Amino acid sequence: MDTTSLIGLAVIVLIVGYAIVIYNHLVTLKNRFKNAFAQIDVQLKRRHDLIPNLVETAQGYLTHERETLARVTEARTGAMQAQENARKDPGDGQKMNNLASAENMLTKALGGFNAVMENYPDLKANETMLQLMEELSSTENRVAFARQSFNDSVMDYNTYREKFPNNFMSGFFAFKPAGLLEFDTEALSEPPSVSFS
Repeated sequence: MDTTSLIGLAVIVLIVGYAIVIYNHLVTLKNRFKNAFAQIDVQLKRRHDLIPNLVETAQGYLTHERETLARVTEARTGAMQAQENARKDPGDGQKMNNLASAENMLTKALGGFNAVMENYPDLKANETMLQLMEELSSTENRVAFARQSFNDSVMDYNTYREKFPNNFMSGFFAFKPAGLLEFDTEALSEPPSVSFS
């Protein structure tokens, strides 16, 4: 082989090697944000699982507040459906927006529930209710931390895929941009007030 052929072969090997490195790093970053979403998924499931217990405990006390309890239950159902859809493709921006919207609706419904609860001293003093509200508050904090981790991972992935020459490889191999999980308000990053004084 002559020198020109060796140089050409070395350039091809270098380009292919660099493409492999870029591809593998994109896969790593994509898997990282998917894993970060799995942490959100666990915490949201925990949050959603606590709500029926809250409603059940409150039903005996809130005899005239069925509409409030129905709103919470309905919002929970919507949030669970949005979570299921987001779980299928945690990089899809529209699914992340739908999840954020559904979780915001649930947070608002829980806020209404908390406001109504203030009018029922016996319910506020109920040991089971206090324990459930404390667990819910703890879960809200965990959701906030998991969401931050997910968004950080998505930002790392998106930044890497947009850099030159990575953008050519990400386009060629169809690595689409991932969507952040952003809330209209900071409803989930600040747990609901659990003050019963």
